Formats: sequence, C-alpha cells, structure tokens
Amino acid sequence: MFLCSCAQITQDIFNKARARGHVLEKVVSQQFCEDCNTFLADRFIEGTCPLCGYEDARGDQCDGCGKLIDATELVKPRCKRDASHTVVIKTSEHLFLDLPGLSGDLRAWLAEASPNWSPNAVQQTNSWFTGGAGEGLLPRCITRDLKWGTPVPVEKFANKVFYVWFDAPIGYISITATATDEWKQWWQNPENVKLYQFMGKDNVPFHTIIFPASLLGG
Repeated sequence: MFLCSCAQITQDIFNKARARGHVLEKVVSQQFCEDCNTFLADRFIEGTCPLCGYEDARGDQCDGCGKLIDATELVKPRCKRDASHTVVIKTSEHLFLDLPGLSGDLRAWLAEASPNWSPNAVQQTNSWFTGGAGEGLLPRCITRDLKWGTPVPVEKFANKVFYVWFDAPIGYISITATATDEWKQWWQNPENVKLYQFMGKDNVPFHTIIFPASLLGG
C-alpha cells in the first residue's frame, strides 16, 4: 500500500507540474559503464572532485567539500561495481524541473518560511539563487535511467524512474495516505498543523528548494 500511495502521489504532483509547463525535456550527458552496459546511478560512480580534489566523490555530491556536483564533472571516474571497468560519457533524454520558471513563487514562499530556519539553512538556500556561475537557479534533472524507483508516467520516458530526491520528500506526505484516506485534510490545514524537519547539512537544498518547488509547481 505504501509503494502504491507514494507512486500515485508523486506521479500526480509531477503530472500537474508538467501540465502547467514547469517540466522541461533535455538531452544530457551521463557516465556509462561499458562493462555493466548501463548508465551509472549517482551512488555507483565515484571519482576525484573537480572542486576540492577529494578522491572518493560521488556522482551527485562530494563528501569532502559538501558541494553538489554533476557526475560528468568527476575526474578519473570509476564504476563502484568494479574500478577496472571502462566508463565513458553517453547521452540520454531526461525530464527537468524548471526552477527558473518557479523562482518567483519560490522566493515568495522562502520570504515567509525562512525566518524560522537556521542561519546555515538560509545561507545554503540563498546560494542556489546566486550560484551556477552567477546564473542563479538552473533547471534540475528529476529522472534517472534505473530499473527501481517510482515510474515516470510518460510513455516516452517509460524506461526511467524519478530521481530519489524528487520523490523521497513526497514520502512525508504519502506515508500519511497509508493511514487515512483523508490525508489531505492534515497536509492542507496550515492554520492547525506545523511541520518541523530535521536534516543533515547536505540535504538542505533538497528540502528548501527542490521539494517546495515541486509542490509549488504541482
């Protein structure tokens, strides 16, 4: 029941965001293991961080400097299944959440919510609006070439699933749907319900940018 509820609610939020024009299609470059014959998920690719030189950076983030990175930026990338495997870059079409298009709504929401946050959360969140080499918010990829995960409800992308940091925070909502069919009365009742989130510093942008943008867009 949980998986069903989570998938349905995630897909519903995505479908609404897509219908409102907040989802983009883009061709991207990805790390591909020729020996495994598969695109490598973020957790299955490691290499040297291009920012700080840490040698065991993951495909989505460097634990050395804490920065979010793209797997194609890794220096000397290697497959975690076997470091001797040949890793190359190939292209694949993916779906992106249009963060620039949602920036106005997101800024308005942040102005109301962020006064209650820690200084670290505020600083990390604000850095996303000034990052990207001065470009500000950039579209964020929300799909992956994987077999496991929440399926993308679009025929063209039927062989892909949602990126975990798109659907995982939605689990906060969908888990309550396993307990009651009236879960919306709890989540959409801000006058009587307060949500407190406790997270590690590396998870801040996903909770203060990606998750809110997904809800605002959907």
